[in-house]
Order: sequence, then structure tokens, then C-alpha cells
Amino acid sequence: MTRSAPAPPAAPAELAGPAGPAATSRAVIDLDALAHNARVLADVAGVPWMAVVKADAYGHGLGPVALTCLRAGATWLGVAQLAEALHLRGLLDAAGVARPLPGRGPDPGHPRLLCWLAPVLSPERAAVPGSPLRAALEADLDLSVSTTGQLAAVAAAGAAGRAARPGAPPARIHLKVDTGMSRAGAVASELPALADAARGAQEAGDVEVVGLWSHLSRADEPASGSTEEHLSRFRAAEQVVREAGLSPRVRHLAATGGLLWHPAARLDLVRAGIGLYGLSPDPGVATADELGLRPVMRLEAPLTQVKRVPAGQAVSYGGTWTAPTGRWLGLVPLGYADGLPRAASSAGPVAVNGVRTSVVGRVCMDQVVIDLGPDDGGGAPAAAGDLAVLWGDPTAAGADPATPTAQDWAQACGTIGYEIVTRLGARVPRVARGGGLDGSGDAGPVRGAPSAPVAAVEGGAEHQEGR
Repeated sequence: MTRSAPAPPAAPAELAGPAGPAATSRAVIDLDALAHNARVLADVAGVPWMAVVKADAYGHGLGPVALTCLRAGATWLGVAQLAEALHLRGLLDAAGVARPLPGRGPDPGHPRLLCWLAPVLSPERAAVPGSPLRAALEADLDLSVSTTGQLAAVAAAGAAGRAARPGAPPARIHLKVDTGMSRAGAVASELPALADAARGAQEAGDVEVVGLWSHLSRADEPASGSTEEHLSRFRAAEQVVREAGLSPRVRHLAATGGLLWHPAARLDLVRAGIGLYGLSPDPGVATADELGLRPVMRLEAPLTQVKRVPAGQAVSYGGTWTAPTGRWLGLVPLGYADGLPRAASSAGPVAVNGVRTSVVGRVCMDQVVIDLGPDDGGGAPAAAGDLAVLWGDPTAAGADPATPTAQDWAQACGTIGYEIVTRLGARVPRVARGGGLDGSGDAGPVRGAPSAPVAAVEGGAEHQEGR
């Protein structure tokens, strides 16, 4: 589906002040890879798609990622918390991205923003000028509602906003149903009351029910039967909502795993999250490479010191690793304060000068030690200032082929790729590179999954996202 619409403006060269020469590490964000992944997922989905950019775009830097996704064809942007939704609206306004047009569906030039976690407020507090929900509606956000209490608060904010601004539109809400995840959403026994209350609030002009949605708990297990159960419950919930007199026009259920492996769950809209960033929802089903996805983040830091230690020398806190021979060690200025898991102790892979090595000893708050190899009398294999790459894309042009991936780190730490990239801390500058095109003009088919042009953001430019 293609529709003529104004393209959102290019990302500015800088969204905030640069990290400056004092920074000792950085995460390089490849916007070309991001645009490639967006096209891959959009081709699979075959329906409009939302770019999920919560948690600072999964740690990748909110502004450049959101703008690149819009230029890649996203018509919706999704975040979890209201504070980040308001921040995102501010970034889009500053970049010149137009607000949604009344009476028209979203397009990449006029995207809609969905937020699904808001502060708990009474209707009285929600109606007060300057309340978080009043701010949400003034920012033209769509809000998720799971309970009658949430609905009452949003409706009160909507009514107060209309009283203060005659002609203001009602609050746009997406009713969320619990289809089996037992997280947010109305369960079957609560849904009729929620639907009836939503119809009443809509008839009063305080809200507009535009969406019905849920989330899949086991989409990364295609053979489990769980997604089919979720979909059945969703269909039943849709019937309840329609019998209450509501007609939500945007139904969405599938995130990355659902859009890849469950065609029936794609409905009217899909929510592309982890796949945008070049990670598979489950490498056991299909790896990122098998899906045609490219890693977007490269985490790197120059070595700050190289030293020789003798055989038997303990390394880092607790002496959990001891040099088996005379060894060369390198010091990398990244630690658990930057988001490296302590589980990476004596495990996290690192590439230096074309060689794959690993962290040795415990991960410290601000630094880790890596093994550069045995002292064979030939001198140090690396020097202070040489680049250590913790994760990235080993196949990217000019990349060190020894580069580990974020998934390699996840495997080494006994966790998932989501955690590795999203926990990266705020003191690591994000430097966004690329123009949103990979140069081919064609993402190619998705391997392992059934099967709009992207304009350049600023080719070759770097974008610094303030944090």
C-alpha cells in the first residue's frame, strides 16, 4: 500500500551538543542498516507499520532513529512511557515533522504517536491544567487504555481540554485486551464494562476509540500454538467491542516475531521493534543474518592502556582470572556503569586489530580488561589508542571481520540481544551515521519469512543524539 504524502524532513546534523573529544567510548548507529531493516520488515508485513522506538530507540538514540524510520515509511511511532512520548513529540516538532491531520489517517509526513504507559491519575487530577494526560492530548498522542479507571482519567482530561480549547479533538484511545500474556490489558470478564464505558465517553465527545490491540507472549515460538490462542481471544474481544457499539479501525497484535512468523496476526498494523535494530526475536528460529537483517549499533572504545603481566598474575576484582602465561592485556574504558553486564566477566567477546578475544576477570564499573594474547617475545600486539570493538556488524564495509555481534554478547552472558543494546548507558555517546539508504535501493527478500522507497536523511552525515 502506497499513498502520496509529504516526506518528513531530514534529520539535522546535530540534535544536541556533540559528545566532544573528552568521550572515551561511543556507539556508532548505522542509519543505512536501520533503513534496510525497515524495508525488509515492511516487505514482509504488507500492511502499515509502527516503528517501536521506546527506551531511547532500544538504546540507539531516539531522534535519528525515529526520523529515519519515518523516511523508511513508518506511519506510526510507538513508545512505552508518557515521558518519552512527550520528548519524542518535542524532537519531531523541532525537526519540522507535521502533526497528524484531522480526519485523515497517518502517513510518514504526519505520523501518529502511541504511548501505552501513563501515570496513574484520578479523573480530578487528570483534568487539572498541566496534568500529564492533558499534556499528552495537547501533544496529539494516542493513548492505550486497559481499565475503566484509566479510561475515566483520559476522558476527564479530554473533557477538560475541550472546555479549555473549544474545537479541540477528543482523546484518541486504543483499548488494550489481555489475550494471554497476563500483563497489561483487560481480561475477558472486564472487557464488556470497559467497552460500555468507552462507548459512553465517546458519545460524550471526550474520547475517540480508534484502536484495539494486544501483545503476543510466544510469537518467537511458531509451533507452540500460543499465537493462535492469542488471535482467537483477540477476535472474541473484537466482537465484544463491536457489540458495545464501537468500531476501532486500527487493530494491531504483532510485533517483530508476529509479523515475521504469524501472517494471520498482522491485521491492520504491525509494530516493528527489535528487528529494526538488526536483531532476531529468536535466533533459534532464524538468525538475524538468515532474516536479512543488519546490526545497527557498533560499540567501540580505544584501548587506554596496554601492559604485560607475568604468568600467575590475577586480573581484576576477586582474582577470578589468572594469566596462564606471560600475557599482554588491554584496558577498555567501558564497564557496568555503561551497561555492560557483569555476566560478561571472563566471557564478553571483543575484537582488536582483526583478532577476536574476550574480557578477562570481572567487569568493573568503568572498565574491563581484555586478553591480547601471550607474550611471545615479539612485542605488544596492540597499543593504547587501538580500537576495541565490543559488538557491531562484522560484514559491514570496512568492519573488522572479527567483530562480535550483540547476539554474541547475549549468548556469552546468558541473556537476550534486547537486553544487551537497551541497557547501554547514557554516558556512551550515540553517533548516528548514514543517510537512510544502503545504496542498493532494494532490501531483497527476507529469508526465513514469507514475503517504499527511502529518501536520504543526510548522506554521509553524522547525527549526535542528546541524552
